[in-house]
Amino acid sequence: MDFLELPLRTSGIRTYGLTSIIDYGTPMGELRNILSDYSNIIDIAKMGFGTAYMVPNMKKRVELYKEYDIKPYCGGTFFEKCYYQNKLTEYHMYLLDLGIEWIEVSNGTIDIPLHERLSIISQFKKDFHVIAEVGSKDSNQELPISTWKNEMELLLKAGCDYVITEGRDSGTSGIYEKCGNIKSDLIHELLKGVDHNKIIFEAPSPKHQMYFIKEIGANVNLGNVKLSDVLVLETQRCGLRSETFYLEEEECKLPL
Repeated sequence: MDFLELPLRTSGIRTYGLTSIIDYGTPMGELRNILSDYSNIIDIAKMGFGTAYMVPNMKKRVELYKEYDIKPYCGGTFFEKCYYQNKLTEYHMYLLDLGIEWIEVSNGTIDIPLHERLSIISQFKKDFHVIAEVGSKDSNQELPISTWKNEMELLLKAGCDYVITEGRDSGTSGIYEKCGNIKSDLIHELLKGVDHNKIIFEAPSPKHQMYFIKEIGANVNLGNVKLSDVLVLETQRCGLRSETFYLEEEECKLPL
């Protein structure tokens, strides 16, 4: 169907306008059925926290995502566990054996100094595309806005393909208040200094997703999207939900 005037969406192998889903170990049969219908609106698949180490048939899961041109990678908590136990070499080999081409470097649970993360990125980017996360999972920890911006800029300069703003799968830390409200002042400041096409905003609920669509436009990069919500999200991006109904008539607040 193409008789409606809708916001222009990126398509194919996207570099922005990304939908990054979080996979908690969806059964393979169910996952295959979902991807057969909705793979065209999914770009990246994160195996949430450390589920990649526990889920059965991980290699087949990776192959299934790649069959549909979706980029699979393991959650940052898995990376941090390997760092904490001095097992990054084993982690590196594990990912190569699985055929995973993307890796997340984060410090959401444990404090890994920025200079150490930059050094790790310089090693990993020889074999992987790197996504780096900024922000803490601890809802009581407040990073100054200047620290957010500085880290994001340095991580991108170090060769990361994207930076993720921490929000957890609950939307209660990082760029969110404990109650789930968005730290809008922080978001506005980040958008002044960092290319938003290089930022993946963790937005686990339709409420969070609508905020970023309204602020940035239909082609904002969004992460931690539940598999069950991918069609809802695409509907929002295309102005087919009440809250984004007039999206095609509004000029985006930032250029795409």
